[in-house]
Amino acid sequence: MSKGPSGFIDAGQWEQGLPWLWDEPPQGARSTLILAHGAGAPMDSPFMQHMAQGLAARGVRVVRFEFAYMAQRRVDGRKRPPNPQAQLLQQWREVHAQVRQRVAGAVAIGGKSMGGRMASLLADELGAAALICLGYPFYAAGKPEKPRVAHLAELRTPTLIVQGERDALGNREAVAGYDLSPAIALHWLQAADHDLKPLKASGFSHEQHLDSAAQVIARQLGAS
Repeated sequence: MSKGPSGFIDAGQWEQGLPWLWDEPPQGARSTLILAHGAGAPMDSPFMQHMAQGLAARGVRVVRFEFAYMAQRRVDGRKRPPNPQAQLLQQWREVHAQVRQRVAGAVAIGGKSMGGRMASLLADELGAAALICLGYPFYAAGKPEKPRVAHLAELRTPTLIVQGERDALGNREAVAGYDLSPAIALHWLQAADHDLKPLKASGFSHEQHLDSAAQVIARQLGAS
């Protein structure tokens, strides 16, 4: 189960001084997923908590970590933009290496929005068992004319993207026009936004959509 903030490994125990959280399935893990946060919210945001605990309940061990800029926010309380992409990717590599030393079996990687996009850039390089993206940012806010999908056409890692139909960073209509690798499966959530939150008129709740996402991810990872 989630250890919560008290479960952080302190700087003396973790080589890069970065906190992380492990959610262990009560009956033992059938798969492991390293799950990174998005650009604006930490690893223990309500979204990340719900997803990690929902996946753990379905047999998936979830390892959450924070990029350096977000970890620093805990120290001084100041909001700051994400680190440069090269630094984010290097931190992903370091976290993946650390987790591989600690768990047996296949390890999947992924994340919410930016965290998932960074994982997608490394999935083939790291030999990840699978890639899981929650609310993939197919383009930056307000810039649909500049899609960030070139690497997705060549992706070899089995991939699941859980996307809201009305995601402002890649809705169903926009994504239909992209050339995506056959390794990528898309799971659409009805009337949902970038946080997978649906319109009230849809008849679905945010919790239902998050639970649905956890279920399809667990199936993708062979844990449910």
